[in-house]
Amino acid sequence: MAPVLGFFLLLGLCGDTVSEGSPPSTNSFDCLEFEFPPTNYETEDSYEAGPTGILFQMVHIFLHTVQPHAFPEDIIRKILQKKFDFSKDYDKIIYYEIGIITCAALGLLFIILMPLVGFFFSVCRCCNKCGGEMHQRQKKNGTYLRKYFAVSLLVICIFISIGITYGFVASHHMRIHLRKTQKLAESNFNDLRTLLNTTPGQIDYVLDQYTITKAKAFSDLDNVKLLLGGSIYEKLRPRVVPALDNVKAMAEAIRETEEALVMVNSVLMDMKQSSAQLSANLSDVQKDLALSLKDPACQVPSAATTCDHINSSLSYLDVSVDFSQLPPLDKQIANMSDVLQTNLSGLIQEGYTSFNDIPETVESKTTNVISDIKRTLNSIGSEITNISKKIPVQDKLSNFIHYINNTEDYIHRYLPTLEEYDSYRWLGCLVVCCLLTLIVIFFCLGLLCGTLGYDRKATPTRRGCVSNTGGIFLMVGVGFSFLFCWLLMTIVVLTFVVGGNVEKLVCESYQNKKLFQVLDTPYLLNENWKYYLSGMMFDKPDVNLTFEQVYSDCTENKGIYATLRLENIYNISKHLNFQERMGSINSSFENTVIRIENVVLLDEAGRKNLMDFSSSGVDRIDYNNFMNATSKHPTKVNLLSFAADLDIKANHLPQGDLKQSLKRNAQTLRTIHRIRIIPLEKSMSTVYQTMRGLQYKNSGLGVKVANVIFFLNTAQDFLKNHISMITAEESKKFAAMILGYFEHYLQWVRIAITEQVAACKPVATALDSAIDIFLCGYVVDPMNLFWFGLGKATVFLLPAIIFAVKLAKYYRRMDSEDVYDDDLETIPMENMKNGNIGFRRHRTAQTH
Repeated sequence: MAPVLGFFLLLGLCGDTVSEGSPPSTNSFDCLEFEFPPTNYETEDSYEAGPTGILFQMVHIFLHTVQPHAFPEDIIRKILQKKFDFSKDYDKIIYYEIGIITCAALGLLFIILMPLVGFFFSVCRCCNKCGGEMHQRQKKNGTYLRKYFAVSLLVICIFISIGITYGFVASHHMRIHLRKTQKLAESNFNDLRTLLNTTPGQIDYVLDQYTITKAKAFSDLDNVKLLLGGSIYEKLRPRVVPALDNVKAMAEAIRETEEALVMVNSVLMDMKQSSAQLSANLSDVQKDLALSLKDPACQVPSAATTCDHINSSLSYLDVSVDFSQLPPLDKQIANMSDVLQTNLSGLIQEGYTSFNDIPETVESKTTNVISDIKRTLNSIGSEITNISKKIPVQDKLSNFIHYINNTEDYIHRYLPTLEEYDSYRWLGCLVVCCLLTLIVIFFCLGLLCGTLGYDRKATPTRRGCVSNTGGIFLMVGVGFSFLFCWLLMTIVVLTFVVGGNVEKLVCESYQNKKLFQVLDTPYLLNENWKYYLSGMMFDKPDVNLTFEQVYSDCTENKGIYATLRLENIYNISKHLNFQERMGSINSSFENTVIRIENVVLLDEAGRKNLMDFSSSGVDRIDYNNFMNATSKHPTKVNLLSFAADLDIKANHLPQGDLKQSLKRNAQTLRTIHRIRIIPLEKSMSTVYQTMRGLQYKNSGLGVKVANVIFFLNTAQDFLKNHISMITAEESKKFAAMILGYFEHYLQWVRIAITEQVAACKPVATALDSAIDIFLCGYVVDPMNLFWFGLGKATVFLLPAIIFAVKLAKYYRRMDSEDVYDDDLETIPMENMKNGNIGFRRHRTAQTH
């Protein structure tokens, strides 16, 4: 059955194979990643014999020792070519089979001689020869010999038992694993059908990935405003936006400067009024104090000193700054008002808008070319769909399913017969092993009874029943050995010749692929075809397609396209060459002139406005004069301190009008400080901070405005001179990105079609299951282990017979024995010649 199964699987392998495969390693492009959906199979990739495998390896070593020659490729080739002439080339077969022939010859010699030896041995025993005479001559080393024979026989029985065990293990292993044949076959057929059923889905998956790729490309094309226009904008932005930001900052500075000048001019007018009112109020207080110091109370010596001090300090009650000397800012404010007549912020916003409209301009300019590209991509999708239908994978599947169905029907039809024959085989192996076991049992019972029943004091004629039974068991074992050993050796020779040759010629050559190499010999299977597979499949015998290559590729789970060299029928790379279409898409972008014009960052009115601001005179204001005037205290003396001093001095004066006047003026000074000084100080601080800020902002105003205009002109020139080049470069990048999606997809399609779609690993697994697992693992290895164990046990029967016959003499009860005689002089010369010195034969009355 195994050769038939192997034939059908090889035929299927030659005809058509497809399978799932592991995804290849591809570089991802952007966010597109293609990964084949995994396919799960039932059949295991490897077969393990378990602990019995060690015994199988031992048999393999023995076979390699017996048959060390290499695989006879030349002989097999001649046989396949029907050019082998046995009469001329028999020496080559003999040379290759010399080891097996020698072992078989020894086995045949054993088969022929053992019955003859047994026959003559039996006749000899019946004539009281060959140990048949029931008389044992006593020897000095008899005890040693008995022990030696017993131990030797025991060791031999152990070796025979090991061989029997090998036979039982081999028979059981074959029986157990042959029962798994149906499950193994079903799993392989299920895997093959899974392979066939998933292949259309794999092809659909490849096509679906084009839909995903096209959707990604369409999405990018629809988003050309952001992707292409945005990239152009980002390229220009570092040179343009900072210039616009500078102008915007300058416009803000113009507005802030005008507001600050108006505020300072207004506060300055208030300060002048407040300073005049303060001066008048302090003058009134000064006059009132001077009048009060004329009071007669100041003539009193105790108060005169106080009055003099107060009188001398009245000159400090005056303002310290004359704000009327600060010039008004009306001229500068008028100039700033003229500058602000132009809406510079609006002009700048127009520049921003003009620059920010670049993406929209790009989108509007590329509308037509994007539509053309979409039509081209849709047409490419239709062509890829047609290409997938032309790939000769589906055509091969219909033939392959036919082979699968025929092989499965054959197996289901003959598998019950195989199981029935295996039951007969198992029963026969059991009988053979039981025969050997029975012989070993007789030997062991003989050893057991003989050893336990042996009495050292008993003479040979007076040995006990147990000892005598042991000797009888040994002779029964010898009889069974002569009776069946030739039959056992016949079985060993037949199974050895068959199993050894199958192991060496089929199993070993299959594992090292020598068998494939023979089948791949040019002009071997067909004298007109160099390569048989390519000639049978494509009618192109010159295409290098070999059995070994197909099997290796399927073992590596490569796709049917690469495995069977289908490019000789349909070159997928040639039909997936869309360089012309891709070139047209690239040309469409290159030939599309995206003109981005009228990007004006700031017009002449805005530039004139900047120049007017530069000549407005705000940078020529005497800021130091303003800051010096507003940094002083409004009065020559601190009114609160002066008022506190008046209170202290008034407290040292007696009660009267003078004291009351001083108290009243002190309170008046505090009121002046609260009403006049505090607001004036705030106004002065405001003017000081504002003028300080204006001085910092407007320092070198002409240079600042010139720099702003310079950078603005530079940015405008950059736009004018480089925007076309940048637009062309970014258009190429965008086109390369769109084309890259499809180049990445087409590259993946080539890999998927050649290496992934319809990967043929299940076919290689099925072939391995038929030959390596079923034939070699389930049948040949157990059969070889069986003859190895059986032959070992049978060969050891030879020494077992010898030692059993020798040992039986020491256990069985003898009919006569030698008796020792003290009178040596009376012994005849004949007894001396016979070696019977000191003994005489004594026959007992017992019968046996």
